[in-house]
Amino acid sequence: MSHHLSGPNLRSPMNDARLDMTDLFAFAAPGDRTVLILNVNPVAPTGGTAFHPDAVYRINVDTDGDHRSDIAFSFVFSAPSADGGQTVTVYRATGDEARAHEAAGEKIFENVPVVFNAEPVQAESGPYALFAGFRSDPFFADLDGIVAKFQWTGVDWGADKNVFALVLEMPDAELGTNPVIGVWGRVSLRQDGRLMSVDRGAHPSLTAYFNAEDTKDSYNAGEPADDWATYREPWAAVLEHFGEYDRPAAEEALRTVLPDVLRYDRAAPAAYPNGRTLTDDVTSARLTMLTAGKVPTDHIGPHTDLLPGFPYLGTPHVG
Repeated sequence: MSHHLSGPNLRSPMNDARLDMTDLFAFAAPGDRTVLILNVNPVAPTGGTAFHPDAVYRINVDTDGDHRSDIAFSFVFSAPSADGGQTVTVYRATGDEARAHEAAGEKIFENVPVVFNAEPVQAESGPYALFAGFRSDPFFADLDGIVAKFQWTGVDWGADKNVFALVLEMPDAELGTNPVIGVWGRVSLRQDGRLMSVDRGAHPSLTAYFNAEDTKDSYNAGEPADDWATYREPWAAVLEHFGEYDRPAAEEALRTVLPDVLRYDRAAPAAYPNGRTLTDDVTSARLTMLTAGKVPTDHIGPHTDLLPGFPYLGTPHVG
């Protein structure tokens, strides 16, 4: 799966779907604007009917290529009300505040209602547009065929699934003058007064294929700047096993995904691995990488329920 069930033993982190980051997207919108999307809560609302009120959901942006956050957007949610309603406050942090995991910095949205119905309500504040709520999951893949060792079923696992989405759109200038940025998501949970990172990632379908069960928690708590030193050896061994790579070729392939930061050159069209759009076939990209091209695709295409404008994600499925 893209980043669904990223805790140990194919479960959500902390066994809580509300904390489970599913996908990250970065692409352009008309008018020299950038769209960042962080989706969580796979198979929503089965695993959770609201965002976790003790969590900090965050999109990190590296503007200078050192794989450390220079701008961070943190989303913090109220406890659900008696009627199930919830609000979100969004912070924009820079500098040292962007590198800590706490929600800090300027409030760019405050107490915006979360949308749990089918209507894609857009909130605006200054140059920013925001959506937080229930949408169709754009992830597409023949997961049963992957589990069956590439005996394809033709069934798209994600065709009827939903997620909780955080969609933020802004002028390019809000992310600095360098057209090249790096983006990754993180979900942290406050327990006993301490904020702990329980999920993080950028590139699709990494932890499911590369991380051993006993390393998933430490990976989710880690920092991208440490990824190459920590994961180069074990992940190269995975490619040597699955794709019969030699070590130099394995390390060259890994440089596209380690550190786990999604590089996006905004001077060029977005298409994974340069950013990621909602129609990019990331499952086929990962299969090609793992098998050194022996298995180039799962034959599943993108979803057709996507919207042409904000918030871009399709109407949630019902029933």
